[in-house]
Amino acid sequence: MTTDQSAELLIIVSSFASLEDAKKMAHQLIEGRLAACVQIQEGAHSIYRWEDKICAGNEVLLSAKTVADKWIDISNFIKSHHPYDLPEVIAYVPEKYEAQYGKWVQAEVK
Repeated sequence: MTTDQSAELLIIVSSFASLEDAKKMAHQLIEGRLAACVQIQEGAHSIYRWEDKICAGNEVLLSAKTVADKWIDISNFIKSHHPYDLPEVIAYVPEKYEAQYGKWVQAEVK
């Protein structure tokens, strides 16, 4: 791991109503070099309050691996291309990761 923020890895998480929407976003993130790898997981069941109503539904989770320097770009891209009015865009910083994997991620998003 490194203290250089440009090299710090991020895992960006967002949820989607459909597998098609998640796949479309994944391809756009990879093609735009905003993410090095995107994983998609079906089967999430979300319960939330929206416009003063309790809602529930199945969602698809997307997690994208990138670097801290891309946070603003990837966040803005997801917000502007996401089908939700207020998309979930959360970043996690992994405490540890394998050094070669980190270098690969950095190389793929530069």
